Amino acid sequence: MTNKAIPIYRPFIDKTEEDLVNDCMKSTWISSKGAYINKFEEQIKKYIKADYCTTTSSGTTALHLAMLALDIGQDDEVITTNFTYVASTNAILHVGAKPVFCNIRSENLNIDAHSIESKITPKTKAILYTNVYGFLCDYDRLNEIAKKYGLYLIEDAAESFGARYKNKMSGTLGDISTFSFFGNKTITTGEGGMVLCKNLQHYNKIKKLKNQGNSEITYFHDVLGYNYRMTNIQAAIGIGQLDKVDKIISLKKSLYNNYRSNLENKVRFIKELEGTKPSYWMTPIFFDSESKREKVEIKLKENSIETRPLFTPIDQLPFYDKSSSETANRIYKLGILLPSYPGLSDEDQNKICKIINSII
Repeated sequence: MTNKAIPIYRPFIDKTEEDLVNDCMKSTWISSKGAYINKFEEQIKKYIKADYCTTTSSGTTALHLAMLALDIGQDDEVITTNFTYVASTNAILHVGAKPVFCNIRSENLNIDAHSIESKITPKTKAILYTNVYGFLCDYDRLNEIAKKYGLYLIEDAAESFGARYKNKMSGTLGDISTFSFFGNKTITTGEGGMVLCKNLQHYNKIKKLKNQGNSEITYFHDVLGYNYRMTNIQAAIGIGQLDKVDKIISLKKSLYNNYRSNLENKVRFIKELEGTKPSYWMTPIFFDSESKREKVEIKLKENSIETRPLFTPIDQLPFYDKSSSETANRIYKLGILLPSYPGLSDEDQNKICKIINSII
């Protein structure tokens, strides 16, 4: 008998998104202009309580635009984490700047704010941090350091849509923040992203650059720009997703807590920062040895249950310089990501937990 496949993730989509896409198709506004784009931006702005926001074609292009808006470029340095998805750090390279890696905190995999000040030089222009797997960083400390040294603070919030830091929403925890709406994110537009900022000048520059550097005169482009625009169809999906985001996060929190109650005597979980409410984007678990991790991965795969490894530390990739971020280079070998989608049934989750408990 073949086991039913349990994927690592599946978007939470229903007829709402289908109806919105059909309406968009009927309007014939299916490219990068249309009512849904403006509506999606306004709804996000209201939900996040952002000053300014604009959609993009992906989270990666959102990060690139953030760098360009802040005039980060050749010979500048950006202090960042080496434990994140590669797009975050690639954005630094794409503008000719140099990433300077900090250590991470083992209890939550996020950048260790206490290791930042020793990395600051006259070339440092910004701090770029990621809320890894939806668990928030120590924003107050990061913001304090950025202000003390006159640095920009950039929040990569690709994994933390809907998360809260005290009374602030992720997406407002920096001079510029970015979202990803890829298919496996908390809310999705298929592909897509967003830049959020507090400065009108930055916002106007981002809007111009993402639209081929277009001026107020049609087909007169006065700066070198990019086609980094979201489509109206994608925005229509996003509106349907935003309508159910609180339900999605609630379901993901329940999944995370259920994993924890069934497995915490056998494996380690991320420790949430006090005063934060994570998005629980993914559920990572950590073993005390690589051999245990491998045994669990193999057994789950035999039962058609998909897992993912943790991020490979950026400094292990061939086009990056090696760093001394010992924690990341040690811990990524000890963890895996478990299926974390909001539609995962209690039966399937209990099956996953039962298999893990039978091995360790």
